[in-house]
Amino acid sequence: MLEKWLEYSEEVLEAKKANKPIVALESTIISHGMPYPQNVQTAKEVEEVIRKNGAVPATIAILNGKIKIGLSDEELEFLAQSRDVEKASRRDLPYLIAKKKNGATTVAATMICAELAGIEVFVTGGIGGVHREAETTMDISADLQELSMTNVAVICAGAKSILDIGLTLEYLETYGVPVVGFETDVLPAFYTRTSPFYVNYRVDNADEAAEMIRTKWELGLKGGVVIANPIPEKDALEEAFITGVIETALKEASENNISGKKVTPFLLGKVKELTDGRSLTANIALVKHNAEVGSKIAVSLSK
Repeated sequence: MLEKWLEYSEEVLEAKKANKPIVALESTIISHGMPYPQNVQTAKEVEEVIRKNGAVPATIAILNGKIKIGLSDEELEFLAQSRDVEKASRRDLPYLIAKKKNGATTVAATMICAELAGIEVFVTGGIGGVHREAETTMDISADLQELSMTNVAVICAGAKSILDIGLTLEYLETYGVPVVGFETDVLPAFYTRTSPFYVNYRVDNADEAAEMIRTKWELGLKGGVVIANPIPEKDALEEAFITGVIETALKEASENNISGKKVTPFLLGKVKELTDGRSLTANIALVKHNAEVGSKIAVSLSK
């Protein structure tokens, strides 16, 4: 029944037949996370990093009501430029598919689609989480619930620094989601290598990460694992500087009554503007680094 919704690229189909490791990639970063042409260029470069490290990339999106697992260059270009692409989370999938619409998958939706396609590893920039002032707005990303339910390992540069990271960690703990530092004891905060918070556990290589992930699922413990991989040192932004920038961006979002799924794209755009583009450079660097680490974990898991 599932096959009626899923459509694989030739490359992913061959990888599945040959039991090669596959790494899922989201598409929101292309359509809502970065400006053109950096978005499509980054998407292609990230796929190349995955191939170089022994795995096969599968960028996921909803196109004409189909869940596409792996995209062609034309499809990447369409996502990068079209205004007719909705931001798709768990809530949106049935509607977009039934109505044969186009959707760029968030972390939550990409996890769902990856699990449907039998893909265990997913690489992204940063996970969503509990927004600041969530105690009054109840603005909590669907990514967190998805991590508690869906058996996909998510390799990221920690939680986006625009969030309330402390509450995000509390939420993940409540739902039993391990937050594991890759060569770090401290949770990275997207643009920075550090934050005031510690991870639950540390692993120092891909094999250790794969062993822990596999053990979790073999024990029948449902849900994902967050592998928090810090941005490379040379690309990181200074913690005090980015904190000030984010405070300014949050104040502006509040003054403009921006809420719901519009918050993250607005804040990322504002942060890019206030850092003179340095945040975009950092964003691209951290995604590529996550792709390298994620591919190595996928290769190890496939053994």
